Formats: sequence, structure tokens, C-alpha cells
Amino acid sequence: MGVNLLALRSHNTALVLDLLRTAGAEGISRLELAERTGLTPQAVSKITARLRADGLAAEAGRRASTGGKPRTVLRLVPEAGHAVGVHLDRDEVRAVLVDLDGTVVDRRRATLDLGAGAEAVLARVAGTVEALRTPGTAGANRSPLGAGVALPGPLDHEKGVLHRVTGFPEWDGFPLRDALARRLGVPVVVDKDTNAAALGLAVGGEGGSFAYLHLGTGLGAGLVIGGSVYRGPRTGAGEFGHQVVQLDGPRCGCGDRGCVEALCLGAVARGETDEAARVLGAGAANLVGLLDIDRVLLGGRTVEGSPEAFVRGVRAVLDARSRRTGDAAVPVRVASGGVAEGAAQLVLAPVFGRGDG
Repeated sequence: MGVNLLALRSHNTALVLDLLRTAGAEGISRLELAERTGLTPQAVSKITARLRADGLAAEAGRRASTGGKPRTVLRLVPEAGHAVGVHLDRDEVRAVLVDLDGTVVDRRRATLDLGAGAEAVLARVAGTVEALRTPGTAGANRSPLGAGVALPGPLDHEKGVLHRVTGFPEWDGFPLRDALARRLGVPVVVDKDTNAAALGLAVGGEGGSFAYLHLGTGLGAGLVIGGSVYRGPRTGAGEFGHQVVQLDGPRCGCGDRGCVEALCLGAVARGETDEAARVLGAGAANLVGLLDIDRVLLGGRTVEGSPEAFVRGVRAVLDARSRRTGDAAVPVRVASGGVAEGAAQLVLAPVFGRGDG
């Protein structure tokens, strides 16, 4: 089935789709859709008729009304559309295929050398994505609406062009979005891994303002302010790992000294998890003081290896800060979603009017 992504990205259609998705299997009537969106009943009827024709909406039964005949209720058909989410790390690629509800229906994982050159990396990504579309896998008969690709920054989210990825300067200026779109044959959105994960968390119900701290082969932050991912005017926000916290400290891959990333990864390499958590907590405390955020969420492969230790260590630093300042302690916990799942939301969220992809 060929659903046109651009046709879906209209404001009114997004309003209706989001309400259908929120309503779940119980569905929602056209009258309720009109009341909640502010659209006329005629406009809602036209939009829902088109969504039904495209297979994106279906009847979910009838509901008693206060007068007159029972109302027909409609529901979203999650399996009617899919999106691909890709997490490009320095040494591996993870890809997921999700339905319109964001539920993962298939996933793939492969080794990767981000320094092997553009051609090798593009070929590996294309092969991994193609495996999700191979006949016999879930949702394979439907071409995805698009692919969201997340990787370490910095990069230009709007143009899909990479900058000097720490440790991999050869990627500076590479038009990853356009190159992958040609390979995959679908629209592609590129963003930093931390922003993608933060978007996935926000769409998944994490309200307010929070920082997602990702510790894997590198260290970065995704910032959500007032429910929206904050990328900055040049889409360069969130370079959390390269804040200097120790003057004349150890050399970092970025070329500076004493960065949080260098100190944190150095402690991890020495097997000093508690020290790594303490350093991460110091960086988190800086963010809390600077942005007055509601909570701190932790993720990434290194955190996944010792989640309790990292939560305990970061929380201890933030609790100590709250005692000094008299402010309420900021909650800390492990994030509920991954980067690849968040990358898929770079495609899906705008379809539902939830985020700017």
C-alpha cells in the first residue's frame, strides 16, 4: 500500500489522526472528532473518508448517543502504515520497523565501523533496512512511510548534513539524508541520537521538561523543554558531553581537555562505574541548575550495563545539590525507550502533529 507521507502531513489530518491514535481500539465518533478539533462535521467527514479509503481508519462499532441513532465510531488501523528507525552508532547499527502506534514489529542489529567510509556505511544501513522489508517479515508488504536515522552529532538536522562527529572528522559536511534517501527510496529524516530518543520519550508520554542523557560509545543529551525537543537555532543543542568540568583534565576526542565525556568514559574503561556515575551526575546537576528541568532520564549501552549504579550515582549528586539550594530533588530514572524507536518517531510524530521530526 502506498500512503503518501506528504498528503498526511496536513494540520487538520494530523489532528484527526492523533485523536484516532489516542482513542485506541475503543475508537471515537466523527462528532467527537469535530468537537475536539474545532473542525466542521463536513471537514471531519471528508478527512475520515479519505483515511478509510487509504486503509488508515476503520469502523470500531457503534456507540449509543443522547438522541437519534447510535454513532459509528472509528479507530486507527496501526498496521496500515510503518516507519523505520535506525540508530547508527560508532560500532553498530540497530534498526526497527514500527507500526503507526509506534509498536516495534521487527528489529535488526549489525556490526558497523563508522570510520569505514561513506560507501561502506551506507551499504550496511541499506542492507539492514532492507532486511526489515524482506518478504516474510512483519509488515514487509508495506513500503514504510519513511526512515528516521539517528547518530552521534553534531549535525544539521534541517539539512540532514553531518558536521565533525567526534573521532570521525571525515564525515564533516556529508549529506547523509539525501544519500540515504536515494539508497532506500523513501523520505529520510536525520537527527542526533539523543534528540531522537528524547522525541520518542516525549511522544510516549514524558511531559514537561527533561534531559535525556545518553552514555554509550559517547555522551550526549537530548533536551525537551515544555514538551518539545530543543535543538537550538542551528540544531546544535545538546552537546552535553563536551562541557569542560576539569581544567587541564584528560584530553577528549573533541580536542579539548577535561570534558564530561572524557572523564566519564575514562572511568568506565577503568571499571570505575561509581566514579563514572558521579561525573555524569555533576554534568546533570549543571543542566538542572541551568534549565530548571523536571527530571533526568538515563540511557545508552553503558547505562544499560549497570542501570542501578548510574541511577544511584546521578541521584546522589542531584540530591546533594537540592540540599544546598533548598529546591525539590529532581527525579532520576532509566529511560523507557531506545534511540532506534525514537528515530522512527522522526517520521511518525509529524504525521500525528506531535513534534517537528
